[in-house]
Amino acid sequence: MAQLRSLNPSRTTIQLAYYCRSAGSVCSGSRNGPLGSVTELYSRNNKNKNNHGTFSQKRSLHTICAGANVNSNGSKNAMLRWQNPFLSDVRCLHSAAQDKQAQVSVADRTQHVQSKEEGVKPQRDPLDVSFNDPIAAFKSKTTWELARAYLVYMICSSEKIVEYNMTLMKWTNKLLGKKIFTALMKATFYGHFVAGEDQIKIIPTLERLRSFGVKPILDYSVEEDISQEEAEKREVESSVSSAGDNEKDAGALPQYHVDKSFADRRYKVSSARTYFYLNEATCERNMEIFIKCLEAVSDDDAKEPRPVSDGATFGTGITAIKLTALGRPQLLLQLSEVIMRTRKYMEALVGGQGNVLTHHKTIKDLEKYYASVGDNKDVQQFLKNVTSDKEGILHLFPWSGIVDEDSQLSDTFRVPDPLTGQMRRLISQISPKEEEMFRNMIRRLNTIVKTAAELDVRIMVDAEQTYFQPAITRITLEMMRKYNKDKAIVFNTYQCYLRETFREVVTDLEQASRQNFYFGAKLVRGAYMEQERARAQALGYADPVNPSYEATTEMYHKTLAECLRRIKVLKDCGQDARKIGIMVASHNEDTVRFAIENMKSIGISPEDKVICFGQLLGMCDYITFPLGQAGYSAYKYIPYGPVEEVLPYLSRRAQENKGVLKKIKKEKRLLLSEIRRRLFRGQLFYTPKGNYVPI
Repeated sequence: MAQLRSLNPSRTTIQLAYYCRSAGSVCSGSRNGPLGSVTELYSRNNKNKNNHGTFSQKRSLHTICAGANVNSNGSKNAMLRWQNPFLSDVRCLHSAAQDKQAQVSVADRTQHVQSKEEGVKPQRDPLDVSFNDPIAAFKSKTTWELARAYLVYMICSSEKIVEYNMTLMKWTNKLLGKKIFTALMKATFYGHFVAGEDQIKIIPTLERLRSFGVKPILDYSVEEDISQEEAEKREVESSVSSAGDNEKDAGALPQYHVDKSFADRRYKVSSARTYFYLNEATCERNMEIFIKCLEAVSDDDAKEPRPVSDGATFGTGITAIKLTALGRPQLLLQLSEVIMRTRKYMEALVGGQGNVLTHHKTIKDLEKYYASVGDNKDVQQFLKNVTSDKEGILHLFPWSGIVDEDSQLSDTFRVPDPLTGQMRRLISQISPKEEEMFRNMIRRLNTIVKTAAELDVRIMVDAEQTYFQPAITRITLEMMRKYNKDKAIVFNTYQCYLRETFREVVTDLEQASRQNFYFGAKLVRGAYMEQERARAQALGYADPVNPSYEATTEMYHKTLAECLRRIKVLKDCGQDARKIGIMVASHNEDTVRFAIENMKSIGISPEDKVICFGQLLGMCDYITFPLGQAGYSAYKYIPYGPVEEVLPYLSRRAQENKGVLKKIKKEKRLLLSEIRRRLFRGQLFYTPKGNYVPI
């Protein structure tokens, strides 16, 4: 798989084109011959290994060899390829416009590096915290793009069009044909909400964002367009063990078992992407897609300018992933049930409520509870595996073994009966094949996170439904503990419309502090509210969602304030404030203002790089771009993929915009104001040119 990644032809072509332009030896005919030039290029790249080490060297050498078509069947063929006119080959694969873009980007990178070395301060604008400045909001857009955005928002304001948008797009595709339909979508919805069709075509968008102080969160947004019946069939089949569903067993929690009525997880969800398990091969492909996203946003701080395709962002890029894309949902359901049953076991044992960590019990306390069966070997072995420190017990189970791919779930999650000493299984039966599937899921996640660490790119694990979330959070925290040793590589996502969010975040912050790893969190309001409420009512468990929008906002602000308070404590104690990293992922300008005001009041500056802000591409530009241009760490969530294959994504964006008409109203007003200003000033053909450097 590593070779497949490094042999990506698109990345190869751009990289070789850059080396050809910068060194000239390959095109003009070096005295050492073409393969000698390859060695020379690899040697030069080897100087920049400080950030990526061996991994970077291997990727560069693989890529150069791939461009030369070196393979086990014939180096002669490779020599002939290198002796052909190289630039003509490049132009056959990529347009002259893309080649020019690469040259401009490399020159821009050179200027950026020189500015850093000379100590020149990057351009910064004052921030209007009312977010009412149309010039700051849209200086990164052409006038045509402003008109397109206004048209898209006008369409999103029509409830009938939005309600039937997917059907309308499909019929339009059939009536107009693929070519005209694609052109129409690029001129409207696709062009507004999606960056491009592949990793090469998104480069101009990423470059423009960067030049205006904004960094990318990349997501390959291709989705299966399957029927409700097919979705339900897949979900039910992949959510039940081959040993059967033990929902009726003693201690089973109905929340963590599949229900056909809610098996189509797209039900009443307008904003979140949904993966339905098909087979293990699909999960492998999803892993490769996530890794390609990592490579697309990767960058280092090498002193020499690098090829555009090998670092288009020139900043800390982020890739968003979903754990349901990497494995069988049954395993997440069972693991989530284990976690919640463990909490109930601990509550029954010692009293109180909450996570094991929050009880502040020691091993000696547990020994007292098991006093009557203390000589039982199984009990002694259980106590030996409990994770604790001087402040008390963190975990009853050895979670570190779970993410190391070798543990058996059936053997791990067992607890002693305090009266008999007999070991009880907290997880429903899992077959050997399903045990292997779990290890495969963890292997895929390990591969992704390890690649992110080597490329110095961040991973944000998206939140999902509450019946998956305990397992997702636990696995993500263990990945943090394993990989966030020197910086925050892995981030977890917390949905603030949930009643338990504040307590969960505080508990996870405590674990990070006590186990000494960097904590990363993305705070969102949430994507599954209607679905969660309906499911809770139907299955008879407590509604996990806050009662109102105001309560959700209060939860968001309370959680964010606690994170900021802890960051200040770290600063005041002389510790690394970046031990806690928070992304404020919100389209609500009041929440963004709350974050900025609290940062100022407790002395956290944007340069501390502990707080960043994120919004979707094509939404709330009046928030993102002023933040980036004022020197705050700002991100856009960047979807990409072929036009016809991202239609489900576009449908969701239309639905989501229908639900935030107040924000659309403001954005439409600002768009119209800027369009009029340009027309009156004769700037109809305005060309965006930014000179900002992302923080």
